[in-house]
Amino acid sequence: MSVEQARAFIAKMKSDEDFAKRVMAIEDVAGRLACIQSEGFVCNEAEIKEVSGELTDDELNFAAGSVSFIVLGGGGIKLL
Repeated sequence: MSVEQARAFIAKMKSDEDFAKRVMAIEDVAGRLACIQSEGFVCNEAEIKEVSGELTDDELNFAAGSVSFIVLGGGGIKLL
């Protein structure tokens, strides 16, 4: 598991709207993590939460402008 992989996942969520929609179409956390990992991102919920806490205000605003995100579950990544 890797924080770097979590960063790569967040970048993909911001840059690929279709990918983000596929991930967010899955309602449960375990299913989202399985999807994320099947896409080659070797990270867990804690690492994604850690990385999401590193986002700058500009990055959060950018994400909110295209695909609003920040709910993997329990306060982690969430696209709205």
